[in-house]
Formats: sequence, C-alpha cells, structure tokens
Amino acid sequence: MEGLLQALGAYQTFNPPGWVAIYRLLPMWAGIVCCVVGVTLLVAGGGRLFRVLAGPIGALLGLLWTPIIVLKLGLPDVARMATIVAAVLMALGFLLPTAITFLGVGVPLGLLAGQIAGQQDFLLGFVPGFIIGGLVGALLQRAVAAVVASAVGGWLLVIGALSALHQFGSVVEAVASKPWGVIIAAALFAVAGAVYQLAVRPSPEEADKLRAEKERVKQRQAEQHALEKRWGVK
Repeated sequence: MEGLLQALGAYQTFNPPGWVAIYRLLPMWAGIVCCVVGVTLLVAGGGRLFRVLAGPIGALLGLLWTPIIVLKLGLPDVARMATIVAAVLMALGFLLPTAITFLGVGVPLGLLAGQIAGQQDFLLGFVPGFIIGGLVGALLQRAVAAVVASAVGGWLLVIGALSALHQFGSVVEAVASKPWGVIIAAALFAVAGAVYQLAVRPSPEEADKLRAEKERVKQRQAEQHALEKRWGVK
C-alpha cells in the first residue's frame, strides 16, 4: 500500500515514466478490474455514473493538490491536511458531483494563474483563476464530466491492460518503456469516449424524456388494445 501511495506521488509532478510505472504494482486481477471500469467510464462515465466516480476523484484531487496549495501558502502539517481534505472531497463528490467539476477545473487554472502571478502575489492570481475556472466547470458540468470520465477511463484501460498482460513481460516492458506512446493511446481512447458520450449517447435528461415517451406510447397502446377488445366483444 505504501508503495502504491508513493507511486501515486508521481502524478504530482510531470513524470510520464512514473505515471506509467504504477502498473507494476497492480496484480493481474486488479488490471482486469481496471480495464472493465475503464471501458464503463468511456461509454457512460459522464452521466449519472459520474456521481460514483466523483468521490474517488475528489479524494485523489485532495491527496495530489492539497500539498501543492499548502506549500504555496506556506502552511504547516501538509500530510495531515491532505488526508483531511481528501476525505472531505470524497464525501462531497458522492453528495454533489458538480462541486468536483468546479474544483477539477478551478484548481489547476488557479494554480496556473498563481504561478504566472509569482510567489509573492500567488493568491492574487490563484483566487480569480480558481473562481472563473470553477464556474466554467460547473456550467459545463456534462461536458466536463464526460471529458474527465473519459480521461480517467482511458488511463485505467491502458494501465489495466499493462497490468493484466504483465505475464508477457518482454512485450509489456517494451510498451511501458515508451511512456508517451502509452499516454497517446490513453488520450485516443479518452477522445473517442468523450465524443461518443457527448455526440452519440443521450444526456441523462434526454434519456429520461425518451423513457417517459416510451412509457406514454406503451400506455396509449394498452388503452387502444383494451378499447378494441371491448368493442370486439360487443
């Protein structure tokens, strides 16, 4: 578990080989599970299923980004703060997925704006970038959810495939030795998943309307059938 947490630390920095290397810590069964979850997220992760995804994403955001923000602000006790924030964001994600899209877009834009402003004026850049980015993320909830779910699904799919096929050592090692190839493959899956969810798959609201329309059609058909049967008996 400690090794897995250390491997996740690679995602706090720009470290493509470290991002890919996490597959070595997953057993074959976990790789298969990751593949199944990844495909599910690619196909339907941006809909109501995003509520299930938002909790773990919130926890991951708390673990990865809290130390960065805390260090930028010069606050103490980074490890404890990250754990608390991760727990809060996980609960918040399950209860209010829109909050995670707000944070998921707002925090990186805030960090970028703070970095541009410089260490001395970090808050002056971070706060407006965070608020504006968060509002955009909340307003574009479905699109952001579909893109995030597809990105996570694509990554889980490729990492899961590497873990599941780890017994074919030479082939997997050759693929993993080219992290940018793995990242590009995950990106292609993510793009395909996002396009499918946004352009082909109906939104939750549209799906509800379609189901309601089907129910109305069935009810009308049943009423018509009952009426014809009654008149036929007479």
